[in-house]
Amino acid sequence: MRIFTVGGAIRDELLGLPVKDRDHVVVGATPEEMLARGFKPVGKDFPVFLHPRSHEEYALARTERKTGRGYQGFAFHATPEVTLSEDLARRDLTINAIARADDGSLIDPHGGIGDLAARVLRHVGPAFAEDPVRVLRLARFAARFPDFTVAPETVALIRNMVAAGEVDHLVAERVWQELARGLLEDRPSRMFEALREGGALARLLPEVDRLFGVPQRADCHPEVDTGIHVMMVVDQSARRACPLPVRWAALLHDLGKGSTPAADLPRHPGHEARSVELAGAVCARLKVPVECRDLALLVARYHGDVHRGPELTAATIVRLLAGTDALRRPHRFEQLLDACACDFHGRQGWQEVPYPAPQLFRQALAALRAVDAAAIARSCGDRGQIAARLHEARVAAVKNALSTPTD
Repeated sequence: MRIFTVGGAIRDELLGLPVKDRDHVVVGATPEEMLARGFKPVGKDFPVFLHPRSHEEYALARTERKTGRGYQGFAFHATPEVTLSEDLARRDLTINAIARADDGSLIDPHGGIGDLAARVLRHVGPAFAEDPVRVLRLARFAARFPDFTVAPETVALIRNMVAAGEVDHLVAERVWQELARGLLEDRPSRMFEALREGGALARLLPEVDRLFGVPQRADCHPEVDTGIHVMMVVDQSARRACPLPVRWAALLHDLGKGSTPAADLPRHPGHEARSVELAGAVCARLKVPVECRDLALLVARYHGDVHRGPELTAATIVRLLAGTDALRRPHRFEQLLDACACDFHGRQGWQEVPYPAPQLFRQALAALRAVDAAAIARSCGDRGQIAARLHEARVAAVKNALSTPTD
């Protein structure tokens, strides 16, 4: 039995990055031997074990054979005869196919160390094309390592996979899982750029792909198209260390601009309503968690109104706060304001431009909280008038708190 440390731990060590998890490959062993040594089995599809003390993963060396379409159509073979070289050959990228022996020596049969130095993401071999999840993983690595480029031959291979329909067999849950992880990287725009370069974005997120080449409104962002703007907004959400729901909302907030009739360019009238519809469809298709879906729909619907906050009347502000359920869901409303700030600052040269809307809406929300709804209800003889009286009191409170236009 020989044990090798493999994959991300070696890659990150060579890049000088902190190592979070260490994975190991065991050559020349059987599951029975692993159990006899105290390892705990966890693998469902192939033999993976947890070390009895460190709880790090130890997988028996294995090979894979394609048996069907998509990422689930595989047969795995793990016996003591499988070599380290065979195990490394099944891996996705050269930078993830480096191993370290117990004496510290590195085994690098596919040139991963050179690709690390050259900052290149390159597939190990033709087996990459057998698993469409690898397209998403590569794109996620592009977001994690934004100074890396994708090798031209790997881009060509991905395009062939897309043309062959392999990407179409990815299940929604796995697509969402990889997109979510990529959105949480330092430069999430690189994930979508890599997917687009290989033609996969048009299959996985056609609503986002259609934004590229669509002119932005001339009065807000004339120098780039809508797709580039959305990428800047997503990167702004990463720069501000926003949570996943905000980053997802940043990606979907302008989808309606991709379906603007040519005669209405570049004004995009009504794009908010179209964005809500398209964002809802994307979230349903990918089975997006409720928290991410709901915020995305709110941002798509209200981001334009939030931007216009200083111009709105007190009554309109009160209606917006009611429509977003800000009183009962203040945390989500804060995330809405964060997403709007990402949209505002996600423009060339606008990162340092003051954005007054969030503070304005926070003050308005505080004014609404100060209104005693119970007292108004007790003083109202006609219960049918309670809602109208409460609205009037809230509008008056916002007027007093803010300098708003005349109703």
